[in-house]
Amino acid sequence: MKTLTPDQEAEIENRVKHEQSTLSPYATRDNQAVRFFGKVPHDVLRSQFATDADRIINCKFFNRCGDKTQVFSFRKNDDITRRSSHVQLVSRIARKIGRALGLNLDLIEAIAIGHDIGHTPFGHAGESILSELYRENAGKLFNHNVHSVRVLNLITRNNLTAQTLDGIICHCGEKVDERYEPNTLPDKSAFFKMFDSCYTDENAIKRLRPSTLEGCVVRLSDMVAYMGKDRQDALYSVRLDAVFDETVIGSKNRDIISNVTQDVIANSLDKPYLSLSRDVFEALEHCKDENNEKIYRRPEVRRPYDEIIRPMMRKMYFKLLTDLENKDEESIIYRHYLFDEYIYANYFGENNISPELFAREPNDVVVDFIASMSDDYLLDAFAFLFPNDKLNDKVRYVGYFDK
Repeated sequence: MKTLTPDQEAEIENRVKHEQSTLSPYATRDNQAVRFFGKVPHDVLRSQFATDADRIINCKFFNRCGDKTQVFSFRKNDDITRRSSHVQLVSRIARKIGRALGLNLDLIEAIAIGHDIGHTPFGHAGESILSELYRENAGKLFNHNVHSVRVLNLITRNNLTAQTLDGIICHCGEKVDERYEPNTLPDKSAFFKMFDSCYTDENAIKRLRPSTLEGCVVRLSDMVAYMGKDRQDALYSVRLDAVFDETVIGSKNRDIISNVTQDVIANSLDKPYLSLSRDVFEALEHCKDENNEKIYRRPEVRRPYDEIIRPMMRKMYFKLLTDLENKDEESIIYRHYLFDEYIYANYFGENNISPELFAREPNDVVVDFIASMSDDYLLDAFAFLFPNDKLNDKVRYVGYFDK
């Protein structure tokens, strides 16, 4: 086996320095990386932000994104988007924009692939249901972007850079903006104050704004990625009878991605912010409203979540909470979660990196466990916990050969 010689390492270092020198003056440099819980050893083959990306993609919770649906659940259809394919699409769109603008592609990739790792099973419907339960029992709100930070830096102790964590917590693209201007990167105290406020203040999420231009790119790309792809899934995989309006950015996935990408690049070259043309901004707003009306709020789309997942998650929540309070170590919350060596020490071990932030209150742990579940695991866990419940009989998948 060969290892790098000192001369080879020096050559690689020089290439990296040259690459960094060619970035936009508004890009985030590797030497600007900040970690809240200590530095990581220098690696000539990986930048600080590439290290983040590697840690995220090797996190066991990243694997579960492959069985967390975006919008359409209860379908045996490999063409329907899951979280794992969504984050890759966000990364591709964001990297295309970032390359054209001379930004840090390693940071963009880390934010993009990590932004939804804290998402619940069953999409935004599952997120809303879990938040209702959390608020009812602990007075806290659940937001997947905040939970992604909890997963990556507290539950799994990955010690990511502040820039990556900031981009993840500020990624939510639920609101269209005509201009995306970076905020100031918060220090450790300010970041976790912001993090904590998201659990109790409904408006805290709305105030979040990325602190890097790379984070702004991911935030916009997240919206572009799901807007067209959800339409594609609806029309070609689920076959909803929706008709979408033609706008200046088109109505199909490929056109939306291409047109918005070109517009934001053309408006943002050599600027310290991202900007959209007025007509493109208005078209995105229209597309978002149209998706809400013609996809997300349709009764046939919402019905399985309201009639099956909501009561299932509610019963499971209280069962797991009781097991935890009774310290029933035969419960699945212990056997399948807390006793997993991957996270055991983070709940019960010594030398926790942030004991003041890593709450062990039972409701927090139950929410952590449910949020970590894939769609199939949640259904199987419910059937295991409540084998005679009639809700199990309501679960029906649309098969590959069903009409």
